Amino acid sequence: MLSRLMNLLKACFRPRSDRFIHKNADTGGHQDGLLWYKDTGQHVNGEFSMAVVQANNLLEDQSQLESGCLSTHESGPYGTFVGVYDGHGGPETSRYVNDHLFQHLKRFTYEQQSMSVDVIRKAYQATEEGFLSLVARQWPMTPQLAAVGSCCLVGVVCGTNLYVANLGDSRAVLGRAIKETEEYLAIQLSAEHNACIESVRQELQLLHPDDSQIVVLKHNVWRVKGLIQIRNLYLGYYEIQQDTFELN
Repeated sequence: MLSRLMNLLKACFRPRSDRFIHKNADTGGHQDGLLWYKDTGQHVNGEFSMAVVQANNLLEDQSQLESGCLSTHESGPYGTFVGVYDGHGGPETSRYVNDHLFQHLKRFTYEQQSMSVDVIRKAYQATEEGFLSLVARQWPMTPQLAAVGSCCLVGVVCGTNLYVANLGDSRAVLGRAIKETEEYLAIQLSAEHNACIESVRQELQLLHPDDSQIVVLKHNVWRVKGLIQIRNLYLGYYEIQQDTFELN
């Protein structure tokens, strides 16, 4: 069992099929059975690769890697955008986020002429409002769409700054190389937000005092409306300088 698991993990980073190997940055990604990946390629901020292993018959999750201009205008700024969208209840929300979030971010970056926490927050809000509008329009035909959702974890590298935004219970971890010991230090960059955290349950109860079922303990797990665990938006800003890592 352990050997099979290790072979599966290795496949995430070393695609087995030679016909999929590219020398340049892979912009579209490739499918190989249950494995989806983008080969290592040069981007604005260095080399990036990405891999996803499908766990269910229907892939509810989405991910994207965008590198280059972070604005709708070619004058910049330039950087790298990474998004991981953990869908639940169906693939519709994660697909919508994958199609719209980065475009909103580019629009707000152009309006403010720079990348910032406020730009990312507005991009998140615009994406959420857009999907809620879609749900409202399709309610008569597909009411089940209202029960579909997605976590949304984003990292943006722009200049010497790293921005991390997290909606839900995904987690961003930075691996930092320690030159003296040749080891890697794992630094947690985001905090999960779900109904298992007491402060989150209290916040939900305060926001919805007339709804006794806003959080429900189901199968020993706290869930919002008995359906999902996620809640809240976390935004972080980090400044990276050669050998230092400072949280602002």
